Amino acid sequence: MATSKAWFTPDFNRFFKELAPNNNKEWFDANRKRYEQHVKAPFEAFVGAVIAEVGKVDPKVRITPREAIFRINRDIRFSKDKTPYKTRMAAIVSAAGRHDHGVPGLYFELGPECVGIYGGAYMPEKEELLRIRRHIAANLRKFKALYAAAPFVDHFGAIQGERNKVLPAEFKEAAAKEPLLANKQFYWSVELPASKVTDPKLLDIVMAHYHAMRPLNEFLIGR
Repeated sequence: MATSKAWFTPDFNRFFKELAPNNNKEWFDANRKRYEQHVKAPFEAFVGAVIAEVGKVDPKVRITPREAIFRINRDIRFSKDKTPYKTRMAAIVSAAGRHDHGVPGLYFELGPECVGIYGGAYMPEKEELLRIRRHIAANLRKFKALYAAAPFVDHFGAIQGERNKVLPAEFKEAAAKEPLLANKQFYWSVELPASKVTDPKLLDIVMAHYHAMRPLNEFLIGR
């Protein structure tokens, strides 16, 4: 995985720094070639490399970069903030890609604020949440061992997520032993310095975090 050449030049973050105070279609159109050369193309190549590395250990991940990468255009239909563009690039590498945010996978975003790396089940639907909770309740010891494992703790700290105040009766006994059962989200995250964008070892960094989270992702999937 290691490479002596950075995936991104300083122009990647520079583009977003200049976009932030000029977040409008006119400026973006005038700088579209910069975006395509210094942001879009190298990000697509990087995501392709991540997919290839993940696919070596998880053959179910057979998506293309375009199936993983989120659009730079913001969805402003229901937002008070009408700025049309995001100030970072993001992708999710999983068997479902960006089409199903409930499937545990590797989500990462690159920009001038940070390199963010995330995993877990962020938006599980009702039935999927029920399945995850039942799997945890039936495997309390294994679940705790996974989130207490040194690689996971060193890279991410702890499982995060909003919690329900009231749990279905079937989980109350297990929840007394494992409070995380009350979660309606099971995700984890870390934010690294934005300088990591131009680090030649960026792929190694992202994959080290992936390998640290993979056992928990696999558990949440039910494998």
